Amino acid sequence: MPEKPEVITVARKLKQHLIGLSFKNVEIYHNNVIAYPTVEEFKEKIKNKKIINIGTRGKWIVFDLESDYLLVHLRMEGRFFYRTKEDPRGKHEHVIFTLNNDQQLRYHDVRKFGKMVLISKEEANSKKPLSELGLEFDDEKLTENYLKKFYEKKNLPIKSVLLDQSIITGIGNIYADEILFLSNICPLTKAKNLTKKNRVDIIENTRAVLNAAIKEGGTTIRSYESEEGVHGLFQLKLKVHGKSKESCPECSKEIIKIQVGGRGTYYCPNCQKEKK
Repeated sequence: MPEKPEVITVARKLKQHLIGLSFKNVEIYHNNVIAYPTVEEFKEKIKNKKIINIGTRGKWIVFDLESDYLLVHLRMEGRFFYRTKEDPRGKHEHVIFTLNNDQQLRYHDVRKFGKMVLISKEEANSKKPLSELGLEFDDEKLTENYLKKFYEKKNLPIKSVLLDQSIITGIGNIYADEILFLSNICPLTKAKNLTKKNRVDIIENTRAVLNAAIKEGGTTIRSYESEEGVHGLFQLKLKVHGKSKESCPECSKEIIKIQVGGRGTYYCPNCQKEKK
C-alpha cells in the first residue's frame, strides 16, 4: 500500500498535468470506488470543477476544486493514467475523468480497493475521512509532549501504534520498520514504556525517513507503482524492511521477521532490544 512518500510523489506528478484544467465529466464503471456522495451526485457535482491545486493529507490525495475537495485513496494498487478519448478503456480503469482539454485522467485499480470522496471544504475537516487523521510528519505541533499524551495510554506494541493514523498520519508498514530501526527501538516494546528520548528519536527519524523517501520518489514494492511511469527508488536504501536473514547494516547480526498486529515486521534483535 502506498504510504506518505508515494502519495506525495503521485500528487506532484498530477500537478504537472492538471493545474488549471477542469473536469468536464466523469464515467464510473465500478460504483464502490465512490465512497461519498452517491454516484449520481458525484457525477453531477464534479462537472466543470476547476483544479486549483493538488496536495495530500495523510495517505489521501487532495484535489482542491475551489469550493470542494476531491479526496482519493489509492489503497493497494490504485494508479492514475493519462489517455486520449480515443484510447480503448482498460479492464481495470474504473473511473474516467474527461478534462476540458479533451484528454482523460483514468483511475486504474486491479483490486478495486481505492476510494474517492467529493466533499465541500466547509465539511471536510469535521467529517470522515479527514476528521480521523492525526498530525502530518512535518507539522510543528508534532512534539515529544504530543506523542507522550497518546503513547502513555497505549499498552500496544509501538509498531502497531506507529501505524495508527489518528496520531501521526501517513506512516505505513515499510517506513514504520525503518523508523524503529533508526531509533533503536524494538517493534514489540509497548508504547507506554518508551522514554522521552525514544519519543524524540521517533519524531526525528520519522521526518528523516519520510523526507529521504520523498526525495527518491517513494518505494516501489512488488507490483506497486505510484503513477504511470513513476518508480520509487527508496527500496534501494531500506535498512531492515524486507531483509530477513540478511545482515544488519549496523552490527552484522541477522535481521529477523515477525508478525506484529498481523503485519510482517523486520528488525535487528541486537540493535533493537525490547524494553519491558
